[in-house]
Order: sequence, then structure tokens, then C-alpha cells
Amino acid sequence: MRFLIAGLGSIGRRHLRNLVALGERDIVLFRTGLSTLPDDELEGFPTEKNLEEALGRSPDAVIIANPTALHLDVAIPAARAGCHVLLEKPVSGTLDGTEELRQAARSGKGRILVGYQYRFHPGLQAAKSWLEANAVGRVLTAAAEYRDYLPAWHPWEDFRRSYSARADLGGGVILTLSHPVDMLEWLLGPGRVAWAWSAGIPELELETDAVATIVEELSAGVSGVIQLDYVSRPRLHRIDVTGTGGGIRWSEQDGIAHLVRWSTEVEEQAEPPAGFERNDMFLAELKHFLRVCRGEEPPICSLEDGLQTLKLLVEARALAAANHASPPASASGKGSPGDGPSGGQASGKGDPRHA
Repeated sequence: MRFLIAGLGSIGRRHLRNLVALGERDIVLFRTGLSTLPDDELEGFPTEKNLEEALGRSPDAVIIANPTALHLDVAIPAARAGCHVLLEKPVSGTLDGTEELRQAARSGKGRILVGYQYRFHPGLQAAKSWLEANAVGRVLTAAAEYRDYLPAWHPWEDFRRSYSARADLGGGVILTLSHPVDMLEWLLGPGRVAWAWSAGIPELELETDAVATIVEELSAGVSGVIQLDYVSRPRLHRIDVTGTGGGIRWSEQDGIAHLVRWSTEVEEQAEPPAGFERNDMFLAELKHFLRVCRGEEPPICSLEDGLQTLKLLVEARALAAANHASPPASASGKGSPGDGPSGGQASGKGDPRHA
């Protein structure tokens, strides 16, 4: 199978290393050359700077890891050419062009997997199994937080020039830290944004929002509250779900999912396997993508799943813009400065920790 990787920032390079670790060597690179990372690990792989020529190499699958605002520039031609696509999250920065992507996927008949890698975290998979088994009864509320310190993501570059900080590349805290929105959709079903607020942090000198609060009304009548920021230290990434019969909580800090049933007050735990590392999620995602390419299983996060999450992100940004003049007292959250997943230059995105 021949792969094309579009975008060689940190997440693109993670996918490259993981493909090689899985025994894949037929890999073509499509890049602008603007990455701030050294090129040593890219030596030996054929490289194209023109998309038509890159697709002219007839890849079977395309991994799209360039900045959010540029995703569809590659995804639409790749899908139209019949390639299978691993599309980094979020699908895009706006809904413009997404219907064209749908049509391209239909006509090309390739499959699209959207890269929300937390769907492959063992703790969250246990939480999903508990919820599907009705372990907490009727879900009442859910809360999710993703906080981190943006200036620490890319020590090799000025963070203010990174993908995550630039509006023109689809940055900003709501789009960049979209994992909790996808998590709640995956765990509890689709919903709508009821309220949102965001703001910049003058001290960071960013052109995008750096803190945000999103309130979702989920389809089951569940209130979901999501808090995001680029300023918290230490990093915090967690989810809590409360139901009539119990509660579930998960934190990325130790990766353990906890279930308490109110009737017994006994806690069950689901721990990741011994030696589990963050990259194991990406390896699992890539193994899944290979099976998707071979037609062995459907995408765990389909294009439609990704577009539903993008719709919520777009709604949240619009409501946040409307509410910008009147922030709630709690909107900045608790703790000290940061939280996030990916960054990079125009050639790619993603922090090694956060992508």
C-alpha cells in the first residue's frame, strides 16, 4: 500500500514514524517546506511540493496533517481520486467546502477516518462500554476540560507563529482543543451548542481565542459543559459523567477510568495496559486505518461524525463571538496558565504531546 502524508509538522511526523514502525515504507511526502522542525528524519522519502504531482504517484491512502484551514485543499482532490483518507481533526475550520468533500468521497469511493485519537484510549473505551451497559442509569450531566500551556508546546519555535495561534491557519482554542466536543458526542450522542463564550489572553499576544466555555444540550437531555484554555499549568484533560445510578470519571493524567454505582458505592477501575504511552493511541488509530483501507471494518470516527463535531465547533465560535462582550465570572476556569493538542507551521501541525 502506498501512503501520501500531507503536512510534516509534529503530527505528520508522528504518523510517518508510526507507519514505518508498522512496516510500511512506500511513503510519499507532500509538504510546503515551512516546518520549523529539522528535516533529518524525512531523508530517503520522495517529496513533492505540488499536490497534483503528489497524487500522480497514485497513493492508496492519504494522511492529511496540514493546518486545519488547509485540510480540504488536500482532502477533496484526494477523495475524488479514490484515495482512503485519514483526516486530522477537526475536519476544517468552517463548513465551507464540506459538502464538496462528501460528494468527492462518494464519487471516489474511498473511506475517510477523522483523526480523533482519544477514541482509541483504553480508559475512554471502558467508559463508553459502561455507558452502553447503562451502568450509571440515565445520564444527567457531563463535564469535560482540556487545559494546557500553549507556549510550552513547541519549544523550538515562537508559539505565536504556530498553527494553534494563527487565525489564518484555523487555530484558536475552540478548534485546536476540539477533542472534548468529539468525546461527548461519541460517549453520549449528538447534541447542539446552547451557549458559548471565548476570549483572548493579552499576555499571550495571540490573534485567536485562548480560553473558552461551551455548554451543550445533548440529545438525551444531558447538560454538557466544556472548558478549554491555552494557559493552564499543569496540563489537565478529563471527563466526568453523572447519572441517576452512578458516575464515571476519567483523567488523562493517569489514564484510568473510574465507575461508582450509587447503590453500592463500590468503585470499579479500568486501567490502561502496563506500559501504555500516549503514542499507543496513534498506533491503534493507524492500525485501524489500515483495516479501514482494506475494507475490514468501518471508520470508528467517520466523515459524518467529524462533520457533526465541526458543526458544533462552528456554532460555538459563532455564539462565543456574540457573547464576547459579557463573559461569565467562571469562564476563565480554575488553575494557572494552559491546555491543548496540536500546533505547527503551514506545512503541518501538532505538538508531540497534544496532536
